[in-house]
Amino acid sequence: MKLRMWMLALAGLGAATAVTAQDLKSPSTDLYVPRLGDIMSAAQTRHQKLWLAGRAQNWELAAFELRQLTASLVEAAVLYSGIPVSNVTTLEPSLQSVTGAIAAKDVRKFSKALGDLTEGCNACHRSMGRSFVVIKVPTDPQPFANQQFAPQAKP
Repeated sequence: MKLRMWMLALAGLGAATAVTAQDLKSPSTDLYVPRLGDIMSAAQTRHQKLWLAGRAQNWELAAFELRQLTASLVEAAVLYSGIPVSNVTTLEPSLQSVTGAIAAKDVRKFSKALGDLTEGCNACHRSMGRSFVVIKVPTDPQPFANQQFAPQAKP
Protein backbone atom coordinates (compact mmCIF):
# COMPACT_ATOMS: atom_id res chain seq x y z
CA MET A 1 0.00 0.00 0.00
CA LYS A 2 2.86 2.37 0.84
CA LEU A 3 4.41 1.67 -2.55
CA ARG A 4 1.15 2.52 -4.34
CA MET A 5 0.81 5.82 -2.48
CA TRP A 6 4.43 6.69 -3.19
CA MET A 7 4.07 5.87 -6.89
CA LEU A 8 0.82 7.83 -7.21
CA ALA A 9 2.31 10.82 -5.41
CA LEU A 10 5.30 10.84 -7.72
CA ALA A 11 3.07 10.41 -10.74
CA GLY A 12 0.96 13.36 -9.62
CA LEU A 13 4.05 15.45 -9.11
CA GLY A 14 5.25 14.49 -12.57
CA ALA A 15 1.94 15.46 -14.13
CA ALA A 16 2.22 18.85 -12.50
CA THR A 17 5.79 19.34 -13.71
CA ALA A 18 5.71 17.41 -16.97
CA VAL A 19 8.56 18.05 -19.33
CA THR A 20 7.47 19.09 -22.79
CA ALA A 21 9.31 18.77 -26.07
CA GLN A 22 9.71 22.55 -26.05
CA ASP A 23 11.41 22.35 -22.64
CA LEU A 24 13.88 19.85 -24.04
CA LYS A 25 14.66 22.10 -27.02
CA SER A 26 15.36 25.18 -24.90
CA PRO A 27 19.05 25.83 -24.26
CA SER A 28 18.48 26.24 -20.51
CA THR A 29 21.30 24.92 -18.35
CA ASP A 30 18.94 24.68 -15.37
CA LEU A 31 17.00 21.71 -16.74
CA TYR A 32 18.45 18.27 -17.05
CA VAL A 33 16.15 15.47 -18.06
CA PRO A 34 17.71 12.06 -18.47
CA ARG A 35 16.87 10.32 -21.71
CA LEU A 36 14.35 7.53 -21.39
CA GLY A 37 16.94 5.05 -22.62
CA ASP A 38 19.29 6.13 -19.83
CA ILE A 39 16.58 5.67 -17.19
CA MET A 40 15.72 2.25 -18.60
CA SER A 41 19.41 1.25 -18.76
CA ALA A 42 19.67 2.15 -15.08
CA ALA A 43 16.54 0.08 -14.41
CA GLN A 44 18.05 -2.86 -16.30
CA THR A 45 21.23 -2.61 -14.25
CA ARG A 46 19.19 -2.46 -11.03
CA HIS A 47 17.20 -5.51 -12.18
CA GLN A 48 20.39 -7.52 -12.60
CA LYS A 49 21.89 -6.28 -9.34
CA LEU A 50 18.62 -7.15 -7.58
CA TRP A 51 18.85 -10.69 -8.94
CA LEU A 52 22.52 -11.02 -7.96
CA ALA A 53 21.84 -9.75 -4.43
CA GLY A 54 18.88 -12.10 -4.00
CA ARG A 55 20.78 -15.11 -5.29
CA ALA A 56 23.61 -14.26 -2.86
CA GLN A 57 21.01 -13.84 -0.08
CA ASN A 58 22.21 -10.31 0.61
CA TRP A 59 18.70 -9.22 1.51
CA GLU A 60 19.65 -5.72 2.60
CA LEU A 61 21.28 -5.06 -0.76
CA ALA A 62 18.35 -6.68 -2.58
CA ALA A 63 15.90 -4.36 -0.77
CA PHE A 64 18.05 -1.37 -1.71
CA GLU A 65 18.23 -2.38 -5.37
CA LEU A 66 14.47 -2.95 -5.45
CA ARG A 67 13.89 0.58 -4.13
CA GLN A 68 16.26 1.95 -6.76
CA LEU A 69 14.57 -0.05 -9.53
CA THR A 70 11.15 1.18 -8.45
CA ALA A 71 12.40 4.76 -8.39
CA SER A 72 13.71 4.38 -11.96
CA LEU A 73 10.35 3.09 -13.17
CA VAL A 74 8.48 5.91 -11.46
CA GLU A 75 10.95 8.46 -12.86
CA ALA A 76 10.35 7.15 -16.39
CA ALA A 77 6.56 7.46 -16.01
CA VAL A 78 6.81 10.91 -14.44
CA LEU A 79 9.21 12.39 -16.97
CA TYR A 80 7.81 10.80 -20.12
CA SER A 81 4.11 11.35 -20.63
CA GLY A 82 4.03 8.71 -23.37
CA ILE A 83 4.39 6.04 -20.68
CA PRO A 84 1.03 5.58 -19.00
CA VAL A 85 1.32 5.67 -15.23
CA SER A 86 -0.89 2.57 -15.28
CA ASN A 87 2.02 0.67 -16.85
CA VAL A 88 4.06 1.36 -13.72
CA THR A 89 1.23 0.82 -11.25
CA THR A 90 0.38 -2.56 -12.80
CA LEU A 91 3.82 -3.70 -11.65
CA GLU A 92 2.83 -3.08 -8.02
CA PRO A 93 1.75 -6.67 -7.24
CA SER A 94 5.03 -8.00 -8.64
CA LEU A 95 7.04 -5.39 -6.76
CA GLN A 96 5.15 -6.30 -3.56
CA SER A 97 5.89 -9.99 -4.16
CA VAL A 98 9.60 -9.25 -4.48
CA THR A 99 9.42 -7.12 -1.33
CA GLY A 100 7.72 -9.97 0.52
CA ALA A 101 10.26 -12.52 -0.65
CA ILE A 102 13.11 -10.26 0.46
CA ALA A 103 11.48 -9.72 3.87
CA ALA A 104 11.00 -13.49 4.22
CA LYS A 105 14.56 -14.11 3.02
CA ASP A 106 13.16 -16.82 0.77
CA VAL A 107 15.24 -17.56 -2.32
CA ARG A 108 12.51 -19.64 -4.01
CA LYS A 109 9.83 -16.97 -3.53
CA PHE A 110 12.34 -14.35 -4.62
CA SER A 111 13.12 -16.22 -7.87
CA LYS A 112 9.43 -16.58 -8.72
CA ALA A 113 8.63 -12.98 -7.84
CA LEU A 114 11.52 -11.67 -9.90
CA GLY A 115 10.31 -13.78 -12.83
CA ASP A 116 6.85 -12.24 -12.50
CA LEU A 117 8.32 -8.75 -12.28
CA THR A 118 10.44 -9.41 -15.35
CA GLU A 119 7.36 -10.51 -17.31
CA GLY A 120 5.65 -7.30 -16.17
CA CYS A 121 8.52 -5.30 -17.63
CA ASN A 122 8.16 -7.12 -20.93
CA ALA A 123 4.38 -6.61 -20.94
CA CYS A 124 5.01 -2.87 -20.60
CA HIS A 125 7.52 -2.97 -23.46
CA ARG A 126 4.97 -4.78 -25.65
CA SER A 127 2.23 -2.28 -24.78
CA MET A 128 4.54 0.57 -25.81
CA GLY A 129 5.41 -1.00 -29.18
CA ARG A 130 8.88 -1.99 -27.95
CA SER A 131 8.46 -5.76 -27.95
CA PHE A 132 11.99 -6.06 -29.33
CA VAL A 133 13.29 -5.09 -25.86
CA VAL A 134 13.08 -8.35 -23.94
CA ILE A 135 14.31 -8.51 -20.37
CA LYS A 136 14.92 -11.90 -18.80
CA VAL A 137 15.91 -13.27 -15.44
CA PRO A 138 19.71 -13.37 -15.62
CA THR A 139 21.43 -16.71 -15.99
CA ASP A 140 24.89 -15.53 -14.96
CA PRO A 141 26.55 -12.46 -13.45
CA GLN A 142 27.89 -11.10 -16.76
CA PRO A 143 26.79 -7.58 -17.74
CA PHE A 144 23.53 -7.61 -19.69
CA ALA A 145 22.86 -11.25 -18.86
CA ASN A 146 19.32 -10.10 -18.18
CA GLN A 147 18.49 -9.18 -21.77
CA GLN A 148 17.69 -11.34 -24.73
CA PHE A 149 19.42 -10.07 -27.85
CA ALA A 150 18.13 -12.55 -30.43
CA PRO A 151 15.08 -11.19 -32.30
CA GLN A 152 11.67 -12.50 -31.29
CA ALA A 153 9.77 -14.79 -33.64
CA LYS A 154 6.89 -12.96 -35.29
CA PRO A 155 3.47 -14.32 -34.26
